[in-house]
Order: sequence, then structure tokens, then C-alpha cells
Amino acid sequence: MSTAKQKIYEIIFEADTPSGKFFDVSLLVVIILSVALVMLESVPGIRQNHQELLHGMEWGITIIFTIEYLLRIAIVDKPFRYIFSFYGIIDLLSVLPTYIGLVVVGSHSLVVIRILRLLRIFRILKLTRYTLAGRSLARAIWASRAKISVFIYFVIILVIIVGTIMYLVEGPEHGFSSIPRGIYWAIVTLTTVGYGDISPETPMGQFLASIVMIMGYAIIAVPTGIVTAEIINPTIEKNTQVCPQCLHHSHDDDAAFCKKCGAPINQ
Repeated sequence: MSTAKQKIYEIIFEADTPSGKFFDVSLLVVIILSVALVMLESVPGIRQNHQELLHGMEWGITIIFTIEYLLRIAIVDKPFRYIFSFYGIIDLLSVLPTYIGLVVVGSHSLVVIRILRLLRIFRILKLTRYTLAGRSLARAIWASRAKISVFIYFVIILVIIVGTIMYLVEGPEHGFSSIPRGIYWAIVTLTTVGYGDISPETPMGQFLASIVMIMGYAIIAVPTGIVTAEIINPTIEKNTQVCPQCLHHSHDDDAAFCKKCGAPINQ
């Protein structure tokens, strides 16, 4: 890798140098601005009165992200690995909707393009690439996947049992016309949402509903405790070095070679 190419690589992919940190902060500002534009554009009054300004700013942001995407492809040793990686696809989706709109403007499929433009919000996912806190949270969630899966499985069984009991206790005359309807009520009640469109009227049904409501508060705390326990577990400190060969980014501070492919890491 040439000196100039290596310098650009460090700026774009790394966050250990002042220039890399400046690039990351600047990119985060553009990401936040793009999300704000999406929100403002959904307001009819703002869209009608400032359509040209919003359109111009959107194209400016799209060009910035396009240049960034092309630079990432140009400086990595294996471009196709980046293109088909998770973040490569996200980077591509962040610019495609605007360009697609040039081709189908005025066509009947414009509604689909508007839906696709919501994919620009995925730019915010880049935040996890530049913050150690985001990486720590992602690792904690991944490490908790087995426990969370068991918890979700337990909740599904619970709402099926409770929904069936409520169907038998209340019956169609009180709105519980079927077991799926009872399961819907159990989910709404257990998650403490409480739409109020269906509620038990018999003393036994209300007693069961009270138990489900109390259980809801306890159940909400379970996933939080699982993930928190994984976060506070001691972990090896990682840096922001990205392997130029396979783009793996979770390396130890003293690593000289990529632990995934064995390629040298720029220090």
C-alpha cells in the first residue's frame, strides 16, 4: 500500500489519529443532518415551503456519501469484500434511493421510491462503527443471544397459556372471541401497553389480568439485566485498527497481525 493510499486509509477507516477522528466527527455530523432532513421532509408545511432547499441539501449529502463510498472501495485491498460486507451494503443503500429517484420520477412506482428513501436512516448505524460504546453494546447483545432467546421462548409460551385461559374464562360475550384474540390481549397487557380495546369483565378474568400486569413489570427488566451483566463482564480492550485485507476491526491494542486472516495491521 503506497504512502498516500495508506494515509487515506488511516483517515477513513481508523480513529486513532487526529485526522481520523476529525473525519469521523465530520461524518457523524453529516449523518445527523441527513436524519434531520428526513424528519423535516415528512412535515407537509416544511416540504412545500422549502422543497428546493431540502432537495439541494439532500443532493449535497448524497454526493458526500457517494465520494466516501467510492473512496472506501478504492483504498481497500479487496474491494468486493467491502462491497458485500454489512457496512458496505449499508453505505450503498444510503445513496441509492436518491439516484433511483432520477429514473422513475413521475412514474407510478414513486411511492415505492419514497419507501426506499427511508433506508437513508440506516446511515445512523455507522455510529456503532466509530464508538467503542456501540461495539461494547453490540458484543453484549450478541453474547446474550442464547439467554434472550430462552427468555423470548418463555414469554411466547406464557402469552399462549394466558390467552387461552382468558378465552375460557371471559368468552366471546366479553370480547375474547377466539384464542388468538386472547393471546393478543395477553401480549398487550404483559408489555404494559394496554390499548383498552378489550378487557376482562369477570372477577376471575380481572384477577388474572392483575397478575399479568404485575408480571409485565418484572419481565421488562429481564432483558435489561441480561445485557447489563454481559456489559460489565471484563473484556479485552479493543482499538479501532481495521485490517486492510478482510476489514475485521476488533483487534487487541497490542495486535500486530489480524486475528482473522493473519495480515499485518497498520500501527
